[in-house]
This record gives sequence, C-alpha cells and structure tokens, in this order.
Amino acid sequence: MPGYTTENIRNIALLGHSGSGKTTLAEALLHRFGAIEAPGNVSKGTTVSDSSPQEKTLGHSIDSAVASFDSGGYHINIIDTPGFLDFLGRTKSVLPAVETIAVVVNAQVGIEPMTRRVMNYAAERRLCRMIIVNQIDAPGVDLAGLMDHLRDSFGAECLPINLPAPGHGSVVDCFFNPDGESAFSSVAEAHTAIIDQVVEVDEDLMALYLEQGQDLSPDQLHEPFEKALREGHLVPVAFVSATTGAGLDALQQLFVELMPNPLEGNPRPFVKGWDEAAAPFTTVPDPDRHVVAHVFKVTMDPFMGKVATFRIHQGTITPNSQMFIGDGRKPFKAGHLYRPFGKELREMERGIPGDICAVTKVDDIHFDAVLHDSHDEDLIHLKPLEFPEPMYGLAIEPTRRGDEQKLSDALHKLSEEDPCFRVEHNSVTNETVIRGLGELHLRIALERMRDRFNVEVDTRTPRIAYRETITAASEGHYRHKKQTGGAGQFGEVFLRVRPLERGEGFRFVNAVVGGAIPTNLIPAVEKGIRQALETGIIAGYALHDLEVTVYDGKYHPVDSKEVAFVTAGKKAFQEAVKQARPVVLEPMVNIHITTPDSAIGAIAGGLSSKRGRVNSTDTISDGQAVIHGMAPLAELGDYQTELKSVTGGQGSYTMELSHYDPVPFDIQQRLMAEFQPQED
Repeated sequence: MPGYTTENIRNIALLGHSGSGKTTLAEALLHRFGAIEAPGNVSKGTTVSDSSPQEKTLGHSIDSAVASFDSGGYHINIIDTPGFLDFLGRTKSVLPAVETIAVVVNAQVGIEPMTRRVMNYAAERRLCRMIIVNQIDAPGVDLAGLMDHLRDSFGAECLPINLPAPGHGSVVDCFFNPDGESAFSSVAEAHTAIIDQVVEVDEDLMALYLEQGQDLSPDQLHEPFEKALREGHLVPVAFVSATTGAGLDALQQLFVELMPNPLEGNPRPFVKGWDEAAAPFTTVPDPDRHVVAHVFKVTMDPFMGKVATFRIHQGTITPNSQMFIGDGRKPFKAGHLYRPFGKELREMERGIPGDICAVTKVDDIHFDAVLHDSHDEDLIHLKPLEFPEPMYGLAIEPTRRGDEQKLSDALHKLSEEDPCFRVEHNSVTNETVIRGLGELHLRIALERMRDRFNVEVDTRTPRIAYRETITAASEGHYRHKKQTGGAGQFGEVFLRVRPLERGEGFRFVNAVVGGAIPTNLIPAVEKGIRQALETGIIAGYALHDLEVTVYDGKYHPVDSKEVAFVTAGKKAFQEAVKQARPVVLEPMVNIHITTPDSAIGAIAGGLSSKRGRVNSTDTISDGQAVIHGMAPLAELGDYQTELKSVTGGQGSYTMELSHYDPVPFDIQQRLMAEFQPQED
C-alpha cells in the first residue's frame, strides 16, 4: 500500500513560457524535499525533467515529465511541461491529469504569450489556478509592477498569498501567519484582501467574519478557499526563487494545505463517446469502485517499448490488474505498475485514485485512452481537449532507398507520442507530409527520426492544401448509356447543389420519390458524387461545404447497374458544380511572431507583402515583442529563413489554422490552368 491516501495527494502541473524556470523550480522542490540528492542543472542537461538528447542540447523542455516527492505524509506529483508554443500539444495534454495548474512567471520578463494561453486553457478546463512568480532575486526586478500587471491581465482575483521580504531572500506569509515586513506591499493589507476574497463565496462565513473581524482559523477558511479556487474566484500568487530556495517551504505549505486534493477539485465529466452534450458520468475518487483511468502521455522507449502514463480517477490498480481500453472488449494485463520519475520508471505495488502511474508494452494503448476494468460503467471518454491545428508542413521522403517501411514505422510512433504531430499522404501530389506547430516542432521530430529510428529524410515545401467550393446554387443532369453487345449500362440522375456555411462539410440528400431511382441504387449515386468531391472539379482539390440533393432520375430494369449510377451521379455533379460559380479556397493562418522590438516594422511590412496583416502587438520585457497577425499559408513556405534574416536569428513563430478564404482571381486562374483532370 502507498504511504498516503487520496486525500493526501496533490497533482500540480507547472505551465508557463519557455525560460520562466519551470524545470529549475521542479528540480529545487525535488531536492528540497528529499526526492533527489542534488538539484540538476538545465544548461548541463542533468535535470530529472529534461532527459532526452534533444532537450539537453536545446536547454529547454520539449515534452512533459512527471516526478514526485513526499513530505509530511503528503504525496505531491509535479508535471513539468514545455514552454515553447511549438510543443503546446504536449503541454495541453497534461490538463486532465491534475487538479491545479501552477503558471510560472519569470519575474524579470513578466507576462509572455504562453502565460496568457495557459491561464485561459486552465480556466476553460475549470482547473484551479495559481501563479508562481519565479526568480524574485534576479537583478532589476519590479515585483510591485508585475503584481499590478498580473491583476490587470488576469483579474482582481489574483492576490498574493505571500510576499517577498526585503532583499528578496525569503517570503512573508499573507494567509496563515501574516507577520513581517514585505519588500513592496503591506502584509496586513494583503492578508485582508485574500480573506475578503475567500469569504465572499460563503455567506455564513462572511456574516461571521463581519461580526468578529479577521479572527478566522485556517480550518474555517479551508473549504471556502477550495470553493474560491474551483470557481476561479481566487488565483493565489506565490513568490519564489528556484535558484536560492527562497519561498520553497512556503510553496510546499501552500501545495499541501490549500491546493485541492483529488476529492476537492472540480469533477471531470466522462461523456458517452465524443458527444459533449451527452449526459456526463462523473467518476468518484473511491478506491473500492471500478477502475477508471485516463492516458495523458505516450512515449516510445527503446528498452521498455510503449510507455503509457495515466491518471487514476477511480478504483485501485495493482500489478497484473486486468483492464480494458475504451469500449474495446479485449482485456490487457498490466504486468508491472510503475511510478514515473522523469525518464525513470519505479515499481509500484498499488495505485489509488489521484495517483499518476505508467504501464509498458501494451501495443493497443494510445493517447487519450480511458482504461477501466468493467463495461458495466456507462462511460467511454473524457471531455476531449481542443488542440491547435498543425499547419507548418514539410514533404518528406527517405534519403536511402529501401527505408520506406522504417520511415512509416517512425512516423507512426512519433504521431502516437504527440497530439499535434500529423502525418498526411496527399494522393493528388503523391506526397507524404508531416505537419506541426512550427519549424522547431518539426526539426525536433526529424532529429528523433534520425537518432531514435535511424531514418534520414529529404524535405521540401509541400503543396498547399487548397480546397474547392461553390458560391451559388445550380442543377446538374447526366444520362449514362452504354451498350456493349450483351447487357448494357443505363442510369440517369437529376440533382441540385447549393453552398453551405464554411466548415459544414458535405451533405447528401435523397429526395427521389416514386421509385424514379430504386432505393438500392441511391448509394451508388452518392458514391459517384463522393468520388468527384475527392478529386475536385476545377483545380484538382477536394470540394467542401456544399449540399447535393438528388431529386429525380430514370432506370432500366435490366441495364441499370451500380456502375451506371456511379458514373451518372459523378457526371451530373460535375456539371452542376461547373455552373455553381466554383472557387478555390486557401488556408488562412493566425501567425504569432516573437521578435526584437527593432524588427517590428520590417516584419509588419513583410506580412503585408504576403497578403497578410498585423492584428496586434504585445510588448514584453528585454526589448522583445510578439506580433499577432494573419496571412495565407501559401505565402509562408520559407518564412523561417526570412524571419531569421530580418531578426538576426532571434525571431521565431508559430501558426494555427484560422479559416479558408477564396484565393485571388489570378491565383485561381493559374491553379485551374495547371490542373489536368484524368479522363474517366
């Protein structure tokens, strides 16, 4: 049995921008409370979290890492996450595993793009949030100004739970024992502010508070404190220095005494299938009920095989427990149960609700899977996360002939590990395209292919994934008649097409009455239409966002076969589309560019020349800014090279799909001229 109960577990994810000190903070906590003998160093590649060769070379996290420590009967799981926007998928994937998101902010730099994103993601997921201001002892920090900026950016619910002491070598408690002097604010005022905020969620306690003043005990405040966290009514701010250890003891006290345990956080709804509107089934953190666990991370280890890391939400798991994956009926047996500690896996005897565990060598297990030991429970899946659409792409092919299968296996394993790494095969261009969130994202993937799977690839810019659609309603008709000496082919189809709203896809409507086309041949008509949808009509790109209604036709009792109505449906559809003012659509992307202030003008001008625009600019410290803009994906094929030139190698960017827009007339004419439709 573990030496703790579910009530004594704390699951906390460290999120924040790259360089905020998340990994160093995790290392300091592990050392402070005895989990490691000495703290590792990011620059030397000796930390628990950053264990891969790429992380050690880069000096930054590129994957999430779980580690834990025990303190005073409490078990604290810490999940360190990447801070680069390129690895946002790996960061978001940990959200279902924790009750608390601790957003780490660099005291010197302040609020950065990733800070804003993860604060929003945590709020959307109804997770309790706190802010950790790190590096408070760095030279030139303006902690008072930063505190004001946090409240301006994220709301008045951001309140300090401790404050730096003069000299910033320690912190002063503002909640449990508000006694001492702060470097920049009144401790008494901070204490009053946070107590006032907490009692607002409990009418009875507020009445008592107004009667007797501030003489409320921590026990009286605990439940309303948890409620304020769950409702987003309070976001405590803690000050620390991971390098000197200032504030670490206070942070540990905050974790164990005030942050929610698995019984206190907002419940996670498990829904039937993927339908968010379905009546949710909510797990109960009871060790005696059926097992329910959720896989939030999958990695491929050269020695251990597939490693699946999961959070137990209900029930108890032991080595050799038999479990199912989702609605699959084939059970698997967890031969060993592990506790992840960075890249190390430590044997466990038992996992209880709230525990983070791992199993290995289960081929069918996958990211986002729900593990359970009974089909009696009416549940399939957690409410799914929404990941950014990977838009940065490279067409790849193996450098060495004969490596095609090795490349396929490597791509499959990489896509299993990363929810924002996609592999596509474009049948029109016969290209294999990998897509990610940015240049760094794909560069790391290519390095892993080379180092882990011994696969070298050649890369090039892929063709753009244009689309076709229609802008008007029209009708089409085609009679297919073929006589070959024996039984012939006959089929006649009348149909209408009309445009749908962008993003609605394709809709097929059967409005045939009176048996003009027999019911058993209607699927053949739809099959022909779908064939034309895939190959395009005017430029060779798939058609989207339209409705096709088949309303009439003719058939022959002998010669009408499926193949005849496939052809008739396809030809009638092609005729209708050509008269429905078809257009080619191009993907428009939101682009986020981090750059020195001195390059803002050049970047804005460059985007304008690419048919793009700047929407807004956020200024951050140290002469850096983030430009938020929009541009056609087709114009950004070699943007990394251009950005490096403009910024002296200091710029970086990520992008995500925004929507599809019609291409300019001259580009559509060129795409149509290049299209050579195949003859049927």
